Amino acid sequence: MDRAKRDEYVEYVRARMPRLHRTAWLICGDPHLADDAVQATLAVLYSKWRQVSSVENLDGYVHRILTRRIVDERRSRWSRVLLRASLPERVTASSERGEYDHVVDALRALPKGQRTALVLRYFADLSVQDTARALGCSEGNVKSQCSRGLSTLRDALAASGPEPGSDRPEATTMRLIA
Repeated sequence: MDRAKRDEYVEYVRARMPRLHRTAWLICGDPHLADDAVQATLAVLYSKWRQVSSVENLDGYVHRILTRRIVDERRSRWSRVLLRASLPERVTASSERGEYDHVVDALRALPKGQRTALVLRYFADLSVQDTARALGCSEGNVKSQCSRGLSTLRDALAASGPEPGSDRPEATTMRLIA
């Protein structure tokens, strides 16, 4: 790859890296798996940069690679070897959790399809069309998954009630579930 194309790639990655990592983390719920998925996505993107750098919807293309990497990783997870003698202890939930934590917990409780559609639509700010392309499904399916996911999310957040001393402004949840 020539220097101009490499610089173009580096600039693209710098601008999108936080968003890609946040999207991957919200979809899979594991920061280490999210790191792996983002790195694998960027490796594929680098190898195809000459062909895809001029694609009309490059962000949708990259999100599709990312989503497929996460799905592939989950499918092959059963073949992993645990390198510890015992499982690590789970961190107990803090009683001083904020609204943002409740939103993330509610997202994790959603079925995979609804969670992925919501994350791509509302956290990654993709349009319905771009989300459908990234997921390889119809626009109607994206709308349906988002509608069901938002309804379930609203119910879960209403059941948890408002938290005093929230770590995020109230607009965070309202923008997501409105």
